Amino acid sequence: MPLPITLLGATDCDDTERTREHLLALNVPFREVNIDHNADAEHFVIFINGGYRSTPTLVFGEGKQKLILTEPTNEELDKALSGNS
Repeated sequence: MPLPITLLGATDCDDTERTREHLLALNVPFREVNIDHNADAEHFVIFINGGYRSTPTLVFGEGKQKLILTEPTNEELDKALSGNS
């Protein structure tokens, strides 16, 4: 599992809540950034998602090589966490 994990979410997003709860249930450490309160994070989400404000957007890793998941299902998230992305 590439660490760290950043969850870019929004206040009233059911998928953000589901993803947060799934990561917490699995005891996976992550940092959460609310794009409703962070303009730089909001611009990143819009840029990385082709002009869409899609949440949650998860960023695995840091530096030059990252894995980005947008609105993943729990199954897609589990696959990324297991390293089988």
